[in-house]
Amino acid sequence: MANSELIVGLMSGTSLDGVDAALVEFSVAHPVAIATAYLPYPEELRQRILSLHEEQMGELHLASLLANDLSRLYAQAVAAVLTQGNIPAAAVRAIGCHGQTIRHQPEQGYSIQMNNPALLAELTGICVVADFRSRDIAAGGQGAPLVPAFHDALFRQATQHRVILNIGGIANLTDLAPGFPAHGFDCGPGNLLLDAWIQRHLGRPFDENGCWAETGRQLPALLERMLALDFFARPPPKSCGREQFDLSWLQTCLVGDENPVDVQATLVALTATAAQRAIDQHCATTVDELYVCGGGAHNASLLNQLRQLLPETRIGTTEELGLPADWVEAVAFAWLAHRTLVRLPGNLPQVTGAHGPRVLGAVYPA
Repeated sequence: MANSELIVGLMSGTSLDGVDAALVEFSVAHPVAIATAYLPYPEELRQRILSLHEEQMGELHLASLLANDLSRLYAQAVAAVLTQGNIPAAAVRAIGCHGQTIRHQPEQGYSIQMNNPALLAELTGICVVADFRSRDIAAGGQGAPLVPAFHDALFRQATQHRVILNIGGIANLTDLAPGFPAHGFDCGPGNLLLDAWIQRHLGRPFDENGCWAETGRQLPALLERMLALDFFARPPPKSCGREQFDLSWLQTCLVGDENPVDVQATLVALTATAAQRAIDQHCATTVDELYVCGGGAHNASLLNQLRQLLPETRIGTTEELGLPADWVEAVAFAWLAHRTLVRLPGNLPQVTGAHGPRVLGAVYPA
C-alpha cells in the first residue's frame, strides 16, 4: 500500500446523473479536497441502471455486465481527478467507491450497489474499498444514511445548532445539536421525482434552478396526499429510495387533470416540507443554521421554500463551510474508506439503527 494519505472518493447517487470523484488529502487536521472531476452517465447506461430497478428475466447477467461497465467509468473518473490534481496513481492510498444503488431493502437484509471493485482495482492499480452498507445491515441497521458520521466529523460547531441537509435523489438530514450525539435519517425525496417529472414532460434532465417549477402553482391537496405516505410518519432510523418514490407512486397520488407544471411546483414543496417537518419533529431544539449540499443546493426555488418554511433558521450551502455542495458525498466516501483502512467505525448506530459501531467496507488490494 502506498505511503500516502491521498484517497479518491467516488459517488454515483440516486439521481443517476453521473459519477463524482474527489481526491482528498487526509494528512491534515481535516480532510481537504485537492481536486474534483465529474463524468456524466451516457444515456444508454442510465437507462440500463433504471431498468434494473425492476425485476426482469436475465437480470443477474445484466447486472453483472452493468457492474463491469460502471467500474470502467469509475476508472475513467479516477484518471480524470488524478490528472486534475497532477497526482500519479502510485501516490494514492485507496479509492472509496460507493457504487450505484439499484435495490435498497434493509428490512429484507440487503442493499445492492452495482460495482466490480476487483475490476476497478485492476484497471487503476489502486486499492479499492467498497460495499459500505452491508456490514451495517448485517448488524441490524438500515445501511443508510452513512454520510451523517462524516457531517459530524467535519461540520459540527460547538455553539451553533446546525443541520446538514443533503439533497441528492433522496434527501437526508444530519442533526448536529451542541451537547448531543449526531443523528440523521432519510427524510424523503430530493431531486428524484423533480428530475423524472420534467424529463417526462419537457425532455430535460433536470429543472435548472427550479425555473419551471417557479412558473407553476402548488396544489395543496396533492401535497397532502403525498405526505400521507406512511414513510413520513415513521420515526428514525429510516432510509428510502426509488422503491418508495418513483413516478408510479406519484401517479397514485394524482387525480389526472393536474397541469404538469403545477405538479412540478408541488414536488418542490414536497421535498421542502418533508425536510421542514422532519426538522420540527426530530430536532430537539431550535435549529440555528441549515446548510444544504447535493444537487438540490442549486435549486433556488427549493432553497426559497426552505427559507419560507424555516424563517428562524439561517439557510445556506456547505460552500460556506469550506466544502462545495457538489462534492460533499464524494469526499464522504473517501473519508469512509480512510476509516476502513485505519480500522475505525464508519457508521453511527443512532442513525442507522445498527446494534453498535462497525468498521464498514470490503478491501480489494491493488
